[in-house]
Amino acid sequence: MDTAILPSTLLLTLLLSVGLFFFIRAATKDRTQTAQLVSEQDEAALMPQLQDYFRSRSYRVAAVDQDKNQVIFEGFVQPSLFLAIFLTLLATVGLVCLSLVLSLLFPNISSFFLGIVLLSPLSGLFYWKKAGRTEKVLLHLKKTNQDESNSPAKIAVTAHRDELIELQNALNLKLSD
Repeated sequence: MDTAILPSTLLLTLLLSVGLFFFIRAATKDRTQTAQLVSEQDEAALMPQLQDYFRSRSYRVAAVDQDKNQVIFEGFVQPSLFLAIFLTLLATVGLVCLSLVLSLLFPNISSFFLGIVLLSPLSGLFYWKKAGRTEKVLLHLKKTNQDESNSPAKIAVTAHRDELIELQNALNLKLSD
């Protein structure tokens, strides 16, 4: 094989491995966001729905601050078994490619490089340990005019972005401008 092909293939494989490493690390990244949501319902009707929604999602009330009109919910977020298996599979494919290129480049110690593939389950374990964590959801109800009995409720929610999307869909909330 041409001598320029193997080093360039090694360079490209190393670049892909770096990308794979950051992809696996990003799977555990905290994606907390704050959204301003508006409901068609008033505050008195919305609060029980919010409590029922978070209770159904296995959250519990951690703190209530009536002065600031805030409620903090806590819940343990289970890591995804599918994603752990998928990340392990991706790491296996990436490490097989890297070990094949290295074994072609250094044929004397090729069996050592094939042993690198045994490290691939560490990516699934890394994800599993980091993704399973206690998440907090902060609800802040904005004060509305007390004179208007049917004024729409405005809430600021700080939560994981997927939780915000689910909350909007479940309770038919709109983003505030």
